[in-house]
Amino acid sequence: QVQLVESGGGLVQAGGSLRLSCAVSTRTFTSYAMGWFRQAPGKEREFVTTISGSGGTTNYADSVKGRFTISRDNAKNTVYLQMNSLKPEDTAVYYCAARLGGVITATHRWHYWGQGTQVTVSS
Repeated sequence: QVQLVESGGGLVQAGGSLRLSCAVSTRTFTSYAMGWFRQAPGKEREFVTTISGSGGTTNYADSVKGRFTISRDNAKNTVYLQMNSLKPEDTAVYYCAARLGGVITATHRWHYWGQGTQVTVSS
């Protein structure tokens, strides 16, 4: 069973930065594409960004492109989300997810999920 534990959320002012981390318990971390998704109150969970097992392919939602960066350290079984120039509309619970195979954006196609970490951006 793959377990994911997110950390790094919090409260930040608009324009600020946060870095989220997701530690993954598996012996075959590079077999998993990793992704970050978010869910704001009253809204559906949405795709933010994904990264392939090797780290060579990334994909971003248009709303975060140029501001957020996903990366992974395969030696530490950890994936990161660096969030810069944060906006109030980025406020949400952020979830880390893993799936065997390639990167896709469809939320229901991801196999494993973390518990989520709250990110709140004040104006």
